[in-house]
Amino acid sequence: MENNRLLHHIEEIAQCPSFSSYEERLHPYVRSVFEKIQQSREEKGVAGNSLMFRVGHRPERPTIALAAHLDKINHYGSDFPDSLPVTITEEYIEGAMDDSVGVGLLLRIAEEAANHDWPDLLFFFSEMEESKGLREQPELLKDGGKGCEHGMGARRIVNRCLNVSWLPDLVITLDTTPIFKGEPGIALYARHWELNNLDASDILIKATEEVINAMLKLNGGIRLHNNTNDYLHYGYEFNKRTSQDIVSIALEPAIHPYHQRGERVYTSDVEEVFDLTVSYLNSRGIA
Repeated sequence: MENNRLLHHIEEIAQCPSFSSYEERLHPYVRSVFEKIQQSREEKGVAGNSLMFRVGHRPERPTIALAAHLDKINHYGSDFPDSLPVTITEEYIEGAMDDSVGVGLLLRIAEEAANHDWPDLLFFFSEMEESKGLREQPELLKDGGKGCEHGMGARRIVNRCLNVSWLPDLVITLDTTPIFKGEPGIALYARHWELNNLDASDILIKATEEVINAMLKLNGGIRLHNNTNDYLHYGYEFNKRTSQDIVSIALEPAIHPYHQRGERVYTSDVEEVFDLTVSYLNSRGIA
């Protein structure tokens, strides 16, 4: 796959100081990418700093949502550079990778959609996924973090989806995982009800297992695991507030160190997540 465009997106996003509660700093770049997409596309406004787009509108097809979070943890304090440092080598990308990687992947997938016969796609860009800044340094957030809550971006996106009837069959969150402790790897989080207290239906459990099996068939090297991020909120809110059984999973390349300056991801892992997501969307396409 041509990875130059993907790496370009990640670099541009990582340079932007879109810290928690300042996610609007990334809005112009995200919108500039969607404005160039030569396909049916639409943006719906979301309360706060989150963004939501749809690419493709064919009601007879399934709908798959791809999600990432716009906010970064501020590791610089009040004296931060206008452009955050990023280093790209053949082996790794270093900088504010959480979740520049996920946002970059979403943008590259959105660009790629016109070249494939995919399901309709929703793109969720959430605010305030990170809790670290709010918990440990609220003075660095707007108004000292007043009115901010961990996960509120994902909840606001779900609210908007319900208001405009943009309901996905599946949500795939693309974020980064610390579980590999410096080694390369890709994690698949899937059984969100183990962590978010959702009383999952048998239908939801079965549908989730089908997605797990499909992902493992496409890439047997991914590791099934579980952890906390927006995928828990999407899984809980969509299933608690609708009568549908909406699968929520997360695909996450390894990151190390984690939640500090100089975060690194392996370039090969990022490309592998892109390829896996594209392959899965191809498998759900209609000839």
